Parts: sequence; structure tokens; C-alpha cells
Amino acid sequence: MGNPVIYDIQDPLLSGKLTPKIAQTTLGVVEYAEIGEGPAVVALHGAMGGYDQSLILAQTIGNGDFHYLAMTRPGYLGTPLSSGRSPEQQGDLVAALLDKFGITKAGVMAVSGGGPSAVQFALRHPGRCAGLVLVSTLAEKLDTPIPFSFKIMKFLARWPWFANRFRKKAARDLEAMAKRSIRDPEILQRTINDAETWPLFSTMLLSTFDRLWLRLDGTENDIEISRTAAFPLEDLQPPVLIVHGTQDQLVPFAANAKGFESRVPNAELLAVEGGEHVAIFTHRSEVKPKVIEFMQRHFTAL
Repeated sequence: MGNPVIYDIQDPLLSGKLTPKIAQTTLGVVEYAEIGEGPAVVALHGAMGGYDQSLILAQTIGNGDFHYLAMTRPGYLGTPLSSGRSPEQQGDLVAALLDKFGITKAGVMAVSGGGPSAVQFALRHPGRCAGLVLVSTLAEKLDTPIPFSFKIMKFLARWPWFANRFRKKAARDLEAMAKRSIRDPEILQRTINDAETWPLFSTMLLSTFDRLWLRLDGTENDIEISRTAAFPLEDLQPPVLIVHGTQDQLVPFAANAKGFESRVPNAELLAVEGGEHVAIFTHRSEVKPKVIEFMQRHFTAL
């Protein structure tokens, strides 16, 4: 089935250790990791994430032609929630991190709960945003119920022994854990058999248990944002690529992917047929070339 890569991700195009750093910006502390050389691309993780998952996002659908700044968004790991609770504040925090590097303009890729921050960066700093790659993210408020199991997990996760125990359990049977995200048995098996993609996906799954208790405040904040978010998408000026699975149950395709496509002036939609919320892994061979083509078209002239 392949062994997961544990927090020292090596990739032929994006080689290097996943080592976080801390930046003191004008708007607060930001944890980040960086990798690669070339035009700047900020990578933003989703719920239960951190800089580790931001880098996995970059490695899954990016290539080695760019300098990736993989942020930990507020409320996760080493970035306190005080650095930016709202999507607007988090969008400004992206700009503040770019200031620390002297970067005037950058592309942004964001997955799931990282989408609102990316959208607000583009809305509030349009001249600094070369474009957005939005993966499985929301265009409007979500009303899908929060599973009761999350509430139980949130309570137990305050104790490190719980997270460590469940990580070991998950590592023993990664296929069972993956089934929660990939319902189609054929697609699941294809993903497991992919020697390049499975290590990235399994590492992403296991990463949520690494200091789980330090990922909860940000996740709760993201849930609140997803229930209240409203964006003037018609005002988005930079080019936008929307990548979304047609079978996404967490962020429904019709309301969100189609919402972006119909409301954003300069939008392109990659509808991943049969893809769920983790379509960038299950359909990586389809998604990655399109993302790289978009990035090369819009991010390289920085």
C-alpha cells in the first residue's frame, strides 16, 4: 500500500525538509514553511491543517517552478488566532507576510477552509494578487450539519494522549481512514496504488493528529466563517481557477463551484467528474496539469 511520508516530505520537484519558521509581521505572528525558487505562491491549508498541509497542497498540484510560502493560518499550530480571526484579517495577514519577504505580488492556492482568506486577499489587495487557485472551497454560506463525532473529538483532543493514540491507530489501517474521504471503492484503490499520490494523501490524513489540540481553535473559527461568509465575488479582479469535485459532499459543487463560475468575472472552472472533497488526490493526474498551466500563464510574469 506504500508507506506514508511523515513530515519530511521529499519530492523530485520540491525537495527539502518541511521546517517551519516564525515571522513577526506588522499584523502578528505567522508560522510558515518555504520551498522552491521562482515567482511567489502562497499556499493556504483548510480545516485541521497547518503549514504542513499547505506544503502538501503545493506538492500535490504544483511543480518546482515557484517559491512556495506555506502559511499556517490563525488558530493553527504556531500562528495564534489573534493574528487574524476574520477572512478579511487573514487576507491582510497574507499581505503582511509578503511584506516580510519584500514580495510585491504573488499567486495564491487555497484548499477548503483556506478559500475565504484567499478570496479576501484578492479583494483587499487586488494589485498584489496574480491569481487564485481555489480547491474545494466555498462561495457562499454552508448549512451542512457538523457531525456529533467532531464535538466528541474536540473534547478529547485537548489531551495529547488521545491524539497520539488515534494517530497510531490510523497509521495501522490507513485504508480504513481513507474510506471516510473516498467513498467510491474503485477510486480509493486507484489512489492507494498511485505510488506518487498515496504518500502525499496518507501523510495529509495523519498530519491532523500531529499536535491535534493546536489545530482546534482554527478549525472552530473556520466552521464559524463557513456559516456566516458572504463575499462580493463580482468584485474579484485577478484570474481565478476553481477546482471542485462534482460529488463533494462537504462543499456542494452546484452552489459553490458553479457560484464562483457564474459570479467571478475572470473565472475558469475545472469540474472534476466523480471527485469528492479530496479530488486533488483522487484525480491528481487530471488536476495537476491544469493547475500548473494556469499558474504558468498567470503567476510567472511577476
